[in-house]
Amino acid sequence: MGYSPEAEALDICRDLIRIDTTNFGDASGPGERKAAEYVAASLAEVGIESEIFESEQGRASVVARWGHQNSARPGLLIHGHLDVVPANAADWSVDPFAGEVKDGYLWGRGAVDMKDFDGMLLSVVRARQRAGVIPERPILLVFTADEEAGGRMGAHWLVEHHPDLFEGCTEAIGEVGGFSTEVGGKRLYLIESGEKGIGWMRLTATGTAGHGSMRNTDNAVSHLARSLVAIADHEWPEEPGPSMQALLAKVTELTGTDGSAEEIMSHFGPAIRMVGAGLRNSTNPTMLEAGYKHNVIPGQAVAYVDGRYLPGHADTFLPAMQEIVGDHVTVEPHITDAALEYPFEGDLVDAMTVALHSQDPEAHIAPFLMSGGTDAKAWHKLGITSFGFTPLRLPADLDFTALFHGVDERVPVSALEFGSRVFDEFLNFA
Repeated sequence: MGYSPEAEALDICRDLIRIDTTNFGDASGPGERKAAEYVAASLAEVGIESEIFESEQGRASVVARWGHQNSARPGLLIHGHLDVVPANAADWSVDPFAGEVKDGYLWGRGAVDMKDFDGMLLSVVRARQRAGVIPERPILLVFTADEEAGGRMGAHWLVEHHPDLFEGCTEAIGEVGGFSTEVGGKRLYLIESGEKGIGWMRLTATGTAGHGSMRNTDNAVSHLARSLVAIADHEWPEEPGPSMQALLAKVTELTGTDGSAEEIMSHFGPAIRMVGAGLRNSTNPTMLEAGYKHNVIPGQAVAYVDGRYLPGHADTFLPAMQEIVGDHVTVEPHITDAALEYPFEGDLVDAMTVALHSQDPEAHIAPFLMSGGTDAKAWHKLGITSFGFTPLRLPADLDFTALFHGVDERVPVSALEFGSRVFDEFLNFA
């Protein structure tokens, strides 16, 4: 091959972790500017020009063109985000922004979500650029701001204000997919071929305000509490779409067991929290607001619910929620974004499959519907088909899905090196 695609993956990922890009969802964080400048300098060092775009001061994304721009083939968008969720250092066993390497792992906020992919991608691009091994198709490299707060200052802003940047791109590769998990004693790599829609809701209960010492049968807090219990007790039905049906068939093949979708998915162990969420709609209350004094019954109480709906359920999800909570509570959309699902077929899927098999001949591969959201929702507005492909070969006993936004987030150093080699092979066929 003449070059080492994995040579810089650890160092670059560690450097990025050490640049604090915490996204609190408001204007209080440090922003992504320093990380964007690091990425731009890393590309410039090997002769790749890039441009930094700021939606607001400090909220920076990087865009660079690579590959053969005069090719007749459509462009491929490869994207990663630079921001991370907050980390409370007191909860961690290491400094979350030190980029410490111990026990064969790189530790730190962003090690999994998603500075690992940023590091792998930059390592591969820099190695190929130095060796003169340039992809045959046009490549658009994009490192975004604000993904962890919905991408309004990152991917969505770029799509709305600079759609011309993406002209010619028809496909995209990004986060949350390509990682291995053990099922039936075999390694199964999951590639994201879709993601649930975002239906974050504001629930408002109204009642009669009054003195806390008196009887009150029209208490807004009580109405809201009953609605939250109803949400907790509600069982959304299993309605797997094409991606999850393909995954269920693969797990049945690997384990030789059949049954309900939930029973089949139980073979994932703890990973069922994320992977199994693609079987049904979900609703989880996350924030509450009510009252201003101990002895005053408020006339209003508010809850915020994180709702995620399956593709095809955009029109029925909110009405179903209103029916669940009852007449005393009003359900309103707070933040919404589309559900996505793409056929798991075609040249790009073939390239991912060949690349994984090149480094792990025993790999089994299947699509899945991701429970959360990514920047793919922004690219979808431009008609770009997106897959999640951050290839990582992981230890069978690692509860990997718990590390997304979790305490002691970490990634095996060997997985970074493996992923870099796989992604390098992917570029040979993509």
